[in-house]
Amino acid sequence: MATPTTSTEQSWQDPETVDALLRAETWAVVGLSGDPTRTAYAIASLLQERGKRVVPIHPMFAEPDAPQVLGEKGYAALADVPFDIDVVDVFRRSEAAGEFADQAVQVGAGGVWFQLGVIDEDAFARTRAAGVPMVMDTCPAIEWRKR
Repeated sequence: MATPTTSTEQSWQDPETVDALLRAETWAVVGLSGDPTRTAYAIASLLQERGKRVVPIHPMFAEPDAPQVLGEKGYAALADVPFDIDVVDVFRRSEAAGEFADQAVQVGAGGVWFQLGVIDEDAFARTRAAGVPMVMDTCPAIEWRKR
């Protein structure tokens, strides 16, 4: 089956791509700080409940005394993570999200997931052109409920 060449909402949430990413084990969560009132924290917690390894990515982890989040060591940047990342899950505004898709490609991540409301069609096109699966404008919690 041919992959759609236009960035439509349909292709952003291709069911096969969503399923493949939901099966992935190691999720780097961009924007995950220790604040339990933030959506990133709730979704990272859900990922852990589903058996996923969560890797917090936030500038606060540049500090040597930064605390762990959800029992996991965090990193200031994707490039700092010393092991393979299956999915980069991005909790940033649309205008800031594209750089993380580019970084995900650079570090060899297996996929990119932009959360609900996060849309960058150019980043989607670049990421897919690089051969990296991407999902945009949805949430793992929503997608698991659909299944």
